[in-house]
Amino acid sequence: QVQLVESGVGLVQPGGSLRLACAASGIIFNRYIAAWYRQAPGEQRELVALLTTAGGTNYKDSVKGRFSISRDNAKNTVYLQMNSLKPEDTAVYYCNAYLLASKYWGLGTQVTVSS
Repeated sequence: QVQLVESGVGLVQPGGSLRLACAASGIIFNRYIAAWYRQAPGEQRELVALLTTAGGTNYKDSVKGRFSISRDNAKNTVYLQMNSLKPEDTAVYYCNAYLLASKYWGLGTQVTVSS
């Protein structure tokens, strides 16, 4: 059974930093494309960052230069480092892994950016 478990829930002040982690079980994470999505209240889920199996990355324009996605193969975990956080980054963040027809989601973790 495949599980993706996010951690790093938090309340952060504007300008602060937070690192989210997504630990996978049941798959070898580095064989999958890894991604972080987010969904704010009343909004559609959107792609924030993506990491290919070859190590390539892609980011939503509004987070470029502030967010960084990476993986630790030994821990079978993918991270999202978020710096210079803004109130508009407030959302539930979801971890995703996909390969061809196989797609898996975590349950999500709440990130709130507020003073």
